Amino acid sequence: MTVARMALVCLATLVLAGCGASDHEELQEWMTAQRNAAHPRITPISEPKQFIPQSYTEAGVIDPFSLQKLTQALKRESGQGASNAALVAPELARRKEPLEAFPLDAMVMVGSMDKAGKPVALVRVDNLLYQVRQGNYLGQNYGRITKITETEVTLREIVQDAAGEWIERVATLQLQERSK
Repeated sequence: MTVARMALVCLATLVLAGCGASDHEELQEWMTAQRNAAHPRITPISEPKQFIPQSYTEAGVIDPFSLQKLTQALKRESGQGASNAALVAPELARRKEPLEAFPLDAMVMVGSMDKAGKPVALVRVDNLLYQVRQGNYLGQNYGRITKITETEVTLREIVQDAAGEWIERVATLQLQERSK
């Protein structure tokens, strides 16, 4: 075992001698030449702009957060709200009818007939049949029946638009024939 150990030590010495005594002078010269040849291009920073303070010239104007400004805005809004509220105020004051508890899309017109010379529509809601006449209310948007024909019921609804204002719109409930 000692002969093998001696051979291994000799081999390791030769390998280390080969690595340590190499000539790196060429590589060192090239690195120095490259370092000296490279000159970074640095653009100079411009001078900062001079700050010129401005005087506040709006001292005589109403403060946007003042009570006076808020009062004026509320008066303008209440003026518009009064005209919009005129549409919905009578609806809020009256007693609601039973069919106003259901949305319009839950109702189905299944027929029509004449009673005492006046048109009557048959409307089905939750498997119950109701008779409705012109002037009755349907749906959750204050829908008042304005016209009844053989094939449809026309309503005038009062709804809020995107801006929050009350507007009138026309809705219809069409006759649904039974599919077989």
